[in-house]
Parts: sequence; C-alpha cells; structure tokens
Amino acid sequence: MNVLVIAEHNDGLINVSTSKTLSCVSDLSPQQTDLLVLGNNSELATQAALFQNVNSVLYLEDQRFDHQVAAVMSPVIAHLAAEYDCVLCPSTTFGKDLMPRVAALLNVGQMTDIMAVTGPLTFERPIYAGNAIQTIEVTDKEKIVGTVRLASYKEVEMNNQANIKHIELPEIELPLHSRFLGIQSETTERPDLQVAKIVVSGGRGLGSAENFNLLYDLADKMGAAVGASRAAVDAGYVSNDMQVGQTGKIIAPDLYFAFGISGAIQHLAGIKDAGTIVAVNKDPDAPIFEIADIGIVADLFNFIPEFIAKID
Repeated sequence: MNVLVIAEHNDGLINVSTSKTLSCVSDLSPQQTDLLVLGNNSELATQAALFQNVNSVLYLEDQRFDHQVAAVMSPVIAHLAAEYDCVLCPSTTFGKDLMPRVAALLNVGQMTDIMAVTGPLTFERPIYAGNAIQTIEVTDKEKIVGTVRLASYKEVEMNNQANIKHIELPEIELPLHSRFLGIQSETTERPDLQVAKIVVSGGRGLGSAENFNLLYDLADKMGAAVGASRAAVDAGYVSNDMQVGQTGKIIAPDLYFAFGISGAIQHLAGIKDAGTIVAVNKDPDAPIFEIADIGIVADLFNFIPEFIAKID
C-alpha cells in the first residue's frame, strides 16, 4: 500500500496533528509513505523530513498555498492521489474542511475519525458520541480517503532524514471563487487545544466571560490550553473554537481540569481519552464526578486562586 499524508501547517510550523496522523499510518504497514507539503516556505519541507514513518516529502511551493485554503488545495491533492492507495489527513478543522472535497473529486466515500487500524483494510471509528465503535472494511479496489482521530494516537519521533522532492504544480485549473482574505484569532502563547498535554476547561459555572480570566491565569501558570463546555460557549463566555465535546473538539490530554462543568454526555464524549480528569464542582451530584479520576467538591472561585498560589 502506498500512502499520501497531507501536512497541516500554521505560522511556518508543521502542526503536531500531522505527527499523530503519521503514527496511524505505521499501523497500515505501507510500502511507501509520502508526506505532501503545500506551502510557501521551504523550511516546512525541512521540518517534515524529520518525522518518522516518512519515506519522502513532496514539497510544492506556491504563494497560493501560504494559507491553507481547502478549495484551492483539494484539486492538487486529488490529482496527486492517483498514484496512491490511501490519502490521510488529521481530523482537525483543517482536515474536516479539506478531505470531503478531495473525496468528492475522486468520487469515493470519505472515512472520518479513524481511531484504529485492525487489519490491512479494516478500520475502526467512533459513532453515537463515542458510545459505539464502527468497524469498516474497505475492498482492495477502493481508494481510501480519510481523517485520523488525533485523540487515538501519539506523536511519532523526530529523528528521520526523509528525502525531499520538489514537485511542480500540476497543469490543472485551480478554483478562483475562493481566496484567503484574512484571519481573526486571539494571539496567545498557549498550546493548541487539540494537541495540548494539559487542558483547563470551564463551564457555565464560571458565570461570565470575565470570570474565565481565572482559567487563563491558571493555564498560563501550567503551560496549558483553555477549553470550554458547550454551555459556556452558548452563553457567550468564550468563542466556539474553544468548545470541547461531541460538537466541538475531541481531545486527549495527559491532564484535564474541568471547572464548573456538570458533565453532559456531549462534553464527556470529547474527553473520554484523557489521561487524568480532575473535576471541581460545588454540586456533589454533578455527573462529571462519575468519570473523574479526582473529584473535588468546592467553590471554584475559592479553589482556583488557592491552587494558583500553591503553584507559585
């Protein structure tokens, strides 16, 4: 099997999500694994060559790929995919936008959220908010196009010296109806929520957007990312890119703090792969305590300042 992995990059760096996707690829025992980097910075190719499980890095440099616009990238990927049996991408916002377009251009179905490879052409993926596991078997005549669930895989080592191949833009027509205009996001030094090792999350119990500053202070002390429940997002306390859960981000940090989160099943679906879950809630009957490794019945407004003081 020949596998093509699509690299995700941001601000001149290959995203950790790419590393976790390559970890999944190793379970396929491929004959050849190529990592495709569409960008406008040759340093990206140098970084990509370090990832284990990569035989060759395919680097295509063009200013149109400086910002990864799915509508522009997908025709190129679909064209290159003709030489591969399997095309994979991280199951991030980027991958969820990109891969359905690639699958449509190739006229194949897309497999989402691959969480395990159980055979040469057999995969598992979660359904019903992670409460059931679906097994999918692909025929050897079908091209596999899929996204990989990051919570199910660890990062690969960075000690490789893969061959870098500079490729030319295929003679295909790229769409003109989509182009990058700009991006609006908070400038923060905190880790990416989907790949952070420590995550501090807040729920409706925080009471306001201003009170989330408590979590930001704690996160900065611990080098953690900040997340939120859907209830907190719906209440307008934080933006929806911080939402953790079935309709938000599925994460698997080593350590997860839940402050003022009751524990709705939709939220629990997003953290079930976390290493250690610490829940702080003043309601002793909150459902979150049923799955927490450490449960603390306390007023978060007293607990967090004291906890920060202990860290100092």
